Amino acid sequence: MSERVTYSVEDGIAEIRLNRPDKHNGLDLAMFEGIVAAGERAKTEPGLRAVVLSGEGPSFCAGLDFKSFMAAGQAYQDKLLARGDRVDNIAQRVGWIWTEVPVPVIAALHGTCVGGGLQIALGADIRLAHPQTRLAVKEIVWGLIPDMSITRTLSRLVRLDVAKELTFTGRELDAPEAARLGLVTRVCDDPLAEARALAKTIAERSPHAIRAAKTLWEQAPGLDDRGALALETELQLPLLGSKNQLEAVMARMQKRAPKFEDPS
Repeated sequence: MSERVTYSVEDGIAEIRLNRPDKHNGLDLAMFEGIVAAGERAKTEPGLRAVVLSGEGPSFCAGLDFKSFMAAGQAYQDKLLARGDRVDNIAQRVGWIWTEVPVPVIAALHGTCVGGGLQIALGADIRLAHPQTRLAVKEIVWGLIPDMSITRTLSRLVRLDVAKELTFTGRELDAPEAARLGLVTRVCDDPLAEARALAKTIAERSPHAIRAAKTLWEQAPGLDDRGALALETELQLPLLGSKNQLEAVMARMQKRAPKFEDPS
């Protein structure tokens, strides 16, 4: 794993931390590559049940490191925008990859979370933010548009007019306003501690059911009525009567902690 991003796993919970605190976790090429590598590892990590995504130092992520970006020149841009046979490029992948991780991803936000930093957070399933967190779709102040998967992530959270206003102005929001608009799930004084506690709660549920639930909410909103309702049934049938489902029932009835088997 890149020194720009740390990755550790304990009790089925992966902790992924952006690790460039002196630059408020500003995104240079090494950071982009480190985030993608961490996400790819989480996609296949054996026994994984939840992910906590956070930033080291005073901020979650202050967005693109423009000095690094401008100094590196065209080769840097070409590498970030290279798509190959993928649906996304590397710049988009740092946000979009969290939607592909099969377990819930919880982002703990503090300090500055703007531009590319916000777009990384938007890819998470849940966002917990300190009250003083500053958030913004910042690209317009640099004469740019947001292009790190925001059209697929922000559009699922807020009304179109809200997305447009934030994009057109680049204005900063505090966490309470972001929560009212839907960018943030919950405001809390210690988002990292809350994220860890929530991940622990999720990790105690049936891992097959949790993965099916994430698939349900990732796919169903983009389907028509018939497709969404069919997806519910398709995902439910393998769970009914399965070993983990029966264990959930027995543990509940016997008032004990369940002992689940992880997906192979």
